[in-house]
Amino acid sequence: MLLLPGWLNSDAAHWQSRWERLHRYRRVEQADWLWPRRGDWMARLDEVLLESTPAAPQPPDANDATDAYGPAAVLVAHSLGCLLVAAWAAHSQHVARVHAALLVAPPDTERADTPPNLFNWRPIERRRLPFAAHVVSSDDDPFCSAERAARLAADWGCEHTAIGALGHINAASGLGDWPDGHAMLTQLAPGLAPRL
Repeated sequence: MLLLPGWLNSDAAHWQSRWERLHRYRRVEQADWLWPRRGDWMARLDEVLLESTPAAPQPPDANDATDAYGPAAVLVAHSLGCLLVAAWAAHSQHVARVHAALLVAPPDTERADTPPNLFNWRPIERRRLPFAAHVVSSDDDPFCSAERAARLAADWGCEHTAIGALGHINAASGLGDWPDGHAMLTQLAPGLAPRL
């Protein structure tokens, strides 16, 4: 399980940080959280996937999350991390190392009020993802309208769940360990994600 935080990283009270502590999921650390460069973040994700998925060929088994490289990774993205997954999947030669992705609260970086730190995340990559994915959005996310989140999910070929008015689905949303989110992850990656 690889945690992909968004812009400015996920703080200690964020559900991603709680899952990191509870389940020992691995956070993908980026060199620059303040001025994130899309190409740098994509290269870092490639690096981590190459480090964490075995290279020894194994026969694929349709009943588990393995590929020719052994156990595949599951990406757990929040906010800008969702756009990272979309951009990375459109360009990487290592997409077979990913089994699935949970994409929570994708932001709309094409809006007029996007901070200049995120201008290089335009345009949003909209190609269909080559692995199973589930977008989770909020009805009142200040960084993406409900309609845009639904459109991104459709463009990416993802299952989509709108979970009501929970803001940016972050620490300020008061989710604690967010067991409902972890249940969605468990459904997406049965046998890989431990249950809370």
